[in-house]
Amino acid sequence: MSDFPMVDNDPHSAHIQLPLMSLREVVMFPRSIVPLFVGREASVKAIETALSDFNKKIFLVAQESPETEKPEPADLYEVGTVSKILQLLRLPDGTIKVLFEGLYRARWSREKGFEPLPEDFLEDDDDVTFPLVSVSRVQEQAESTSGGEALVRAMHESLDEYGKVNKKLASETIMAISSLADPGRLADAVMPHLKADYVKKQTLLEELDPVKRLEETYTLLQGEIEIAFLEKKIKSRVKSQMEGNQREYYLNEQLKAINKEMGREEDPMAEVDEIERKLAEKEMAEENREKALREVKKLRQIPPSSAEYTVVRNYVDWILDLPWNVYKKTDLDIDKARGILEAEHYGLKKPKERILEYLAVQKLVDTIKGPILCLVGPPGVGKTSLSKSIAHATGREFVRLSLGGVRDEAEIRGHRRTYVGALPGKIIQALKRVKYNNPVFCLDEVDKMSTDFRGDPSAALLEVLDPEQNGTFNDHYLDMDYDLSKVFFITTANSLHSIPLPLQDRMEIIQLPGYLETEKSKIAKQFLVPKQVKEHGLKDDNVVFSDNAILEIIRRYTREAGVRNLEREIAGICRKTAMKLVEEKDLEKSMRVTMQTVSNFLGVAKYRYGEKEEKPQVGVSSGLAYTELGGEMLMVETALMPGSGKVSITGKLGDVMQESAKAAVSYLRSRSDLFGLKSDFYKCIDIHVHVPEGAIPKDGPSAGITLATSIISALLNIPVSNDLAMTGEITLRGRVLPIGGLREKLLAAHRGLIKTVIIPKDNAKDLKDVPGSILRDLKIIEVENMDEVLEHALICPDPEQIFSGRGDNVGPISQTLMKENCENGHAH
Repeated sequence: MSDFPMVDNDPHSAHIQLPLMSLREVVMFPRSIVPLFVGREASVKAIETALSDFNKKIFLVAQESPETEKPEPADLYEVGTVSKILQLLRLPDGTIKVLFEGLYRARWSREKGFEPLPEDFLEDDDDVTFPLVSVSRVQEQAESTSGGEALVRAMHESLDEYGKVNKKLASETIMAISSLADPGRLADAVMPHLKADYVKKQTLLEELDPVKRLEETYTLLQGEIEIAFLEKKIKSRVKSQMEGNQREYYLNEQLKAINKEMGREEDPMAEVDEIERKLAEKEMAEENREKALREVKKLRQIPPSSAEYTVVRNYVDWILDLPWNVYKKTDLDIDKARGILEAEHYGLKKPKERILEYLAVQKLVDTIKGPILCLVGPPGVGKTSLSKSIAHATGREFVRLSLGGVRDEAEIRGHRRTYVGALPGKIIQALKRVKYNNPVFCLDEVDKMSTDFRGDPSAALLEVLDPEQNGTFNDHYLDMDYDLSKVFFITTANSLHSIPLPLQDRMEIIQLPGYLETEKSKIAKQFLVPKQVKEHGLKDDNVVFSDNAILEIIRRYTREAGVRNLEREIAGICRKTAMKLVEEKDLEKSMRVTMQTVSNFLGVAKYRYGEKEEKPQVGVSSGLAYTELGGEMLMVETALMPGSGKVSITGKLGDVMQESAKAAVSYLRSRSDLFGLKSDFYKCIDIHVHVPEGAIPKDGPSAGITLATSIISALLNIPVSNDLAMTGEITLRGRVLPIGGLREKLLAAHRGLIKTVIIPKDNAKDLKDVPGSILRDLKIIEVENMDEVLEHALICPDPEQIFSGRGDNVGPISQTLMKENCENGHAH
């Protein structure tokens, strides 16, 4: 923009006719030079006519509505600007670029409308016309002196400030505008450079008071300055942000290239971002989440190539993979659960009742802590398989962890993260695999754990198996509380004596006794035979077992409380059947297994049916014991030899049975006069007590009366009934104490074809747990002292003869043995 030219007071300029060109959203001000692009045909025609016939002058006026294509008089403002065409440039697309110079304000009458064009302006072949109007110059009001000079000075200062923030405004233009001192001319010169609305500009064009016009212009300029400052600030901030983003993008690309060269396809920091996102979505306690996020923060600060990075990353992965609050919806249909338990297991009434009770309570109460059950029983009675059935019946996942031989406490509670290769304990590892926090968790062989320098794993289980504490179980590796209260823990054991008492106290003990012959037969027919037939690829018709064949296998090829060996023998028959079918190439052949043909499949019988002696013998008595394998019959033999009073006890006996034997000898010596023995009878002979059964360890407080009966039988030379077995502990005074495992012992007696069983009187209450079929076949004798035991156990026509002497009476013992030995001096 150059200096604004002055317009002479031309007498013809007061009221003249000029072509009119309407402007869209543009207001032309006097003393301003503005370039405009013109495309409408009427406007182009008006410009061409002005150049040729009107001394390059044209009247420019704004449209009230920019959308109007062919405006009528009512669509235009009354005040416009008489302008001069300085330059015209035609463009290839048909439009023209025109440089206008504003001369002065002018008004036209909208009421009169457009004037008709002279005929010489019209061409026959051109139907394009342009408006022609009569305009009159608008005189400005006299300048008021009040405040005008101060306003001009303020305007000049603002222009300098505006020039600093608006780089599009050339410094020459600012200098030219700043040289103006007239308020009206200064306002008209500034307005074209402001980004005001065209309606506002039209209002200022119509304002004839120079000072007011300059005041309004000054207000708009201040707004533009503030907006310019704000834009500059935003642009600066955006620029710095873009520079930061570009720098980050550049560095990330470099990292990707480095990772690719090192064989790492993905950016480790992207993985850390993904870990943070997963932790934010994970359902877990806020305290645990914050601790995990602190570990993630460490990941950002550790180089991925560092060994510590792998350690922290593994720790965070464990936290992410655990099912903190993920619970599987359980099935609480009691009838369905009962049906599943009955279909998958025969008998086991008490465990089944306990499971159904738990389901019933859980149906009434939404939140109940998982029970801690301990299934105790001999091998093969179905403890582990019952746990699976419980999971099936409750609709939970099943997890099994064998504790046999576990010596390290870290197997339960995990390792500290300071150790190389540290991992969580087996409990946490199993929950990660199962992906739910409420499974049925079977801790198998809880009685087989050991203790050494690495800790006591049974003590570590105290927290796991305590319903009051396992809600805040703290694994050493995680080092944060984990809720195990919804886990249904089931432990299994063969015996209780090797489980520490504090651990027993935390569990509900459920005894699973051995099976009767009738129960084994039904289990074999309903479960074992169909299972083995299917597993060996046979059809139901390929091999058929008779009832007597199954009974024969039970009696002569197995000797157990459970059914594990029974299943093995049935599997052996199925294997031989499968081999015969393949050899004969007749897959439809049917083979029947009877009691007579069992030996053809399984060979010579392994056991003799019935463990009792064929006839009564002196010094041989039958005892009953309860071992990890269930109830067993123990034969106790006593032999007398010339000697000096030594007592030998053999037969792989444990400490408890050793003490029972010593107590039996002491009882006999203290009552020697009652049995007609000399007070020093033991000095002339040696007593050897032996319990056969090879190298099988035998222990337990229930063989006292059996040992005493065998010794007294040998000393008195009176045989013991071979149809009778006994169980009970003896005191030095001859009192018979109660024992445990009565049901299993009576089952063993029944298997051994015993007719009469002597039990302590205090155990009479336990007979209600014994099946009625067993009690019908057995005669139960309840005793309180050893005298009653001898009366029933020893075969003597006159029971009083057993207690036949006092003092020096030798009684019916072998007098020759004692006499010869004492005479030869062995007694002293």
